[in-house]
Amino acid sequence: MIFPQDIDALVLDMDGVLWRGEEALPGMAEFFTAARDRGLPCALATNNSARAPASYVGKLAKMGVADFPSTHILTSGTVTLAHLREHFPAATALHVLGGDGLREILSAAGFRLVEREAAAVVVGLDRHVSYRKLTNAMRCLQEGAAFIATNQDSSYPTPEGLAPGAGSLVAALAYASGRPPTNIGKPAAPLFQAALAILGTRAARTLMIGDRLETDILGAADIGMPTALVMTGVTSADRLRESSLQPDFVYAGLPELADALFSRNSVST
Repeated sequence: MIFPQDIDALVLDMDGVLWRGEEALPGMAEFFTAARDRGLPCALATNNSARAPASYVGKLAKMGVADFPSTHILTSGTVTLAHLREHFPAATALHVLGGDGLREILSAAGFRLVEREAAAVVVGLDRHVSYRKLTNAMRCLQEGAAFIATNQDSSYPTPEGLAPGAGSLVAALAYASGRPPTNIGKPAAPLFQAALAILGTRAARTLMIGDRLETDILGAADIGMPTALVMTGVTSADRLRESSLQPDFVYAGLPELADALFSRNSVST
C-alpha cells in the first residue's frame, strides 16, 4: 500500500501511463484531479522527444487536464538540450534525426541544424525515418561527430500495439557506424534529477509512476525514488514475473493506483 503521507510529489511517464497515441488511458483526468485535491504536485517525464513540452499542454487539455504547466513537462529532448549546452558552445552544428519537437527546441536554443559536417548527431524518435536519413546520420558519425541518443527505448505503445522506438534507430546507427551512443534519457539520471529539481522534493518522497521496467523503474530506483509500475504500457505480466528488477508497487492502471494513493482502505494489486 502507498500512504499519501509518505509521498510529497509524483513523477509520471506519459506513453503507456497517461495515454496510448492520442487515446487517454482510463482514469487519467480523474487522477490529476485527485492529485491536485490532495496537494500532490506532479511532473511529467518522458523519453519521447518527438514533441516539445508546450505541445503536450494542448494534448493534456484535449484529454481533460487543463492548465498543466509546461515547466513541469520534461522530455528526453529537454534534458538532451541541457547536455548539449553543457558540452558544446552556442551555434554548434548538429545533425538531428528526430521529430519536429526535438528539432524545434534545439534550433530555438541557437544550435545550427545541418545535414553534414556536424559536431554531433542527435537521435530521437522519427516517425518518418528513411534510408536517406539514416545514411546521412551514419556518414556524420563516420566523420567524427559525437553520437547522442535522446533515449534508447526499443519500442513505445500505440493503440494498435507496440511500435519501434528511438532506440531502434539508435541501434541501427550504432551497428552501421560502429560507434556507441551517449544515452541521455531514462534510465540515466538527468530526467529524474530535473523532475526533482522542478518539484523541489527529495527522491525518497517522490513516487515515480511508469510502464517500463528497464527505464522508468530502474532509473528511479537507482536514485532512491519509490516506484509504481502500471500494466497499461510495454511491460507484460510475463515480463514482470521473469524480471529480477521489481517495482515497489504494481497496479493494473491509474484507477487502481489512485485508489491506493487517495483512499485510506486500499491495497495494491
